[in-house]
Amino acid sequence: MDWNDLRLFVLTARLGGLTAAARAAGTSPPTLGRRLQALEAALGRSLFERRPTGYVLTAAGRDLLAHAEAVETAMHDVERWRDKGVAGRTVRVSAGTWTSRFLAAHIAEIVAAGDGFRIAFLTAEERLDIGRRAADIGLRSRRPQEAWLAAQLLGRVEHAVYERAEGGAKGFVAPTETITAASQWVRAHHGAEIAIEASSPRLVLDLLRAGAGRAVLPCFVGDAEPALVRLGAPIPTIMVEQWLVMHHEERHDPTVRPVARRIARLLRAHRAAFLGGSELEAPRSDP
Repeated sequence: MDWNDLRLFVLTARLGGLTAAARAAGTSPPTLGRRLQALEAALGRSLFERRPTGYVLTAAGRDLLAHAEAVETAMHDVERWRDKGVAGRTVRVSAGTWTSRFLAAHIAEIVAAGDGFRIAFLTAEERLDIGRRAADIGLRSRRPQEAWLAAQLLGRVEHAVYERAEGGAKGFVAPTETITAASQWVRAHHGAEIAIEASSPRLVLDLLRAGAGRAVLPCFVGDAEPALVRLGAPIPTIMVEQWLVMHHEERHDPTVRPVARRIARLLRAHRAAFLGGSELEAPRSDP
C-alpha cells in the first residue's frame, strides 16, 4: 500500500473534508477525492460517508485511522532518524495564513547564514499534529492540552473590521470556512450582511482592497495595509492568544531550538502591532 494514500486519508479524517485536507497536502480537492476513491477500491471498504457538511468516517474508516496513525508516527520517526545530525535537515514551522505571511516578511530575522538546516513553512488554518511530528514548531491561538507538548505564551492578537479607504460596498466579505474566531464572529453578528465568500484568507484581503465590502482582519494585517481603514476599536470577544508550541523532546534540539527562539523574539518585538493599539501587555519569557 502506498503510504502517500494513507497520509492523505489521515489528513482528510482529521480535517473533516476535501478542501481543508487538499490545502494542507498541497493538492486539489478533485485529485484528493480520486486518491481516496482509489484507496477505498484497493481496500474493498468504504472509509467515509460523504455529507454536505463534510466527510465522516465509517466504522471501517475509524479502524483504519488507528492503524494509519501508527504508521504515520513510525514514518516521522524514521525521517527524523535519517535527518538527525545530517546537514540539510528541515525544521517545519506550522502557522495560519496571516502569521505565515508575517514570518515570510521578516525571514531575515529567522534564517541566519551558516545555519546548516532548511525551514519549511506549513501554512494551514487547521492545527497540524506536532505530537505525531507533522510539524516541529507550531504557532497557535490557544494553549495545547496534550501533556507531551511544550507551550509558551508569546502575546495576544486583536481583530477589527476594515474596509477600503476610498469606500466601497457595505456588505461583508467572509471566509467560506468557519474555523477561526474572526470568521465565526462575522457569521454570528453580520451573517445576513455577507455579500461575498472567499475560500482563503488571502482572497478576503484581495477583495477588501478591491472595495468588495468589509471584513474582519487581524490588526497586524489590516493596520499595515495603506489602502485600508479600520472601522472602530478592536473587537474584544475575538482577541486570541499567540502560543509557540513544540514537542517536549524537541525543545533542546540544536536545529529546532534556534528557530523557535528567533520566532519568539520576532513576535515579541512586534507585539504592539499584534495588539492593534490595545493596552494589553504580552508576557515575556524564553522558550
